[in-house]
Amino acid sequence: MNASADIQPHNPAEAMIFRTLVWTWPLYFVGALYVAGPVLAWLLGGLAALSLYLGPTIRRDLQATGPVPPVVMAWCLGMVVMLVALWVGHLDWGLGLKQTIKSSIGWAKGWALLALFPFAGAILPIRREVIIRAQCIVGLWTLALLPVLFVAPYVGLPEKLFTSPLKAIGGPGPEYFSVYFFTWDPASWTPRWQFYAPWSPFAALLGVLQICFAMEERNIRWRAIGIAAGTAMVLLSKSRMGLVGLVACTLGPRLVPLLLRGWAWQLLAAISATMAVLGAALLQSVKDGIAAFKGARADSTRVRETLQRIAGERWQNEAFWFGHGTVQPGPHLVEYMPIGSHHTWWGLLFVKGLVGFVALLVPLAWQTLLSLVDSARSPRGYLPLSISMTLVLLSFGENIEIEAYMLWPALVILGRHAAELRSCQAFPCASTSDTTRGITIAKRFGV
Repeated sequence: MNASADIQPHNPAEAMIFRTLVWTWPLYFVGALYVAGPVLAWLLGGLAALSLYLGPTIRRDLQATGPVPPVVMAWCLGMVVMLVALWVGHLDWGLGLKQTIKSSIGWAKGWALLALFPFAGAILPIRREVIIRAQCIVGLWTLALLPVLFVAPYVGLPEKLFTSPLKAIGGPGPEYFSVYFFTWDPASWTPRWQFYAPWSPFAALLGVLQICFAMEERNIRWRAIGIAAGTAMVLLSKSRMGLVGLVACTLGPRLVPLLLRGWAWQLLAAISATMAVLGAALLQSVKDGIAAFKGARADSTRVRETLQRIAGERWQNEAFWFGHGTVQPGPHLVEYMPIGSHHTWWGLLFVKGLVGFVALLVPLAWQTLLSLVDSARSPRGYLPLSISMTLVLLSFGENIEIEAYMLWPALVILGRHAAELRSCQAFPCASTSDTTRGITIAKRFGV
């Protein structure tokens, strides 16, 4: 099967994206993924800025697709606010110039990517199908390597192969530059697989994104490959969050159009009436299910909840507006996990205060709302909404900023979607699924 027989990059921007994504596994094998993501972000961001600056004088296949959409401007402004909050927090807590410079570099490799990739996706002429096909090719790599990864713990192969010398560049930890076959779960002492991610729960959400991308692939063979690879990543990572995403983030967007159907509201009314009789029993079943879900990895749940409680208390009492400037080591109670980790929102409050919290909340909520409205009136919104839902889900169990280097294909799609909506406002797009209500809502919130 020729990987790109019917999908070829048409310009340098598409070529950079396609080749970087296709080479995900080889880059992982040399510990270079954490380097590749930020480098690609700043190259694409710079190219997009150059395209806007030069206008029609730049080569035709790199000319800007239009002005920057408002939601992408919100992402850019929000991430600049993140940097200002970082500087103020370091100044308030006297962390010194050396630590401030180090943290600013960390911002350039983390939070900045949440602005640069949507910006590039919105400005540069990048087609969705190029990214989708490249993601499916990553799935082919995954399926090809899966037999070796799966048998590794059972034939005595080591967990970790090596840590790349590239760790000298600096990053959140050595796991970002390490190559693993698998890891042992300390709670059950059973193997878990993390594929090309730094740890298993993140691999599960990457698997969810893999499925979401593959569902948009037009070629049935590539679609099957992508879905199979993503499902394997979710199941073998043994992540509870991944199982939730597997259902919610893949099926949820495709159920949204029902919100505009009269019969769906009638069905909802009937279900609501039934709940008056069965509600108490169902509520108890839900509570039991949640308790069992948390109990599946009780130690992990305890550590996460304790970290969140400590972060919340110290944020309110010590650094309400601009936070503590950086994460801090936790006590033995949380196994010395850093306070401000394992949760984007509590981490933001602890590290960057209320200012940083709002700087992420506004663009993410705006982007999600746009995707929600568009998915209700057009299949074009399914993938962006799936991505937004996955990011939201990820934010409640991980720190998005230190994982943006792996989320970049999804971020480019969000920017591309904003540009598509901008184009439809300038030149109304005909769609048999459009409704007057959906169009009105979309125009009200803008792009």
